[in-house]
Amino acid sequence: MPIGKILMLAGLGLLLIGALLTFVGKLPGDISFKKGSFSFHFPIMTSIIASIILSLLFYLFSRFR
Repeated sequence: MPIGKILMLAGLGLLLIGALLTFVGKLPGDISFKKGSFSFHFPIMTSIIASIILSLLFYLFSRFR
């Protein structure tokens, strides 16, 4: 597969992830805690979804190589 097609697919994947994060924001399952001036945010569901999408993209890249 030519590098141009790989870059276009990677860009499309990043565009989809960016759109998801922009429009959805915080997913249900992300952990947020705020007490006084201390705040903690751990985006566990966002990390899991990003991992699944990236795993699928890498699988497709290796499959069609």
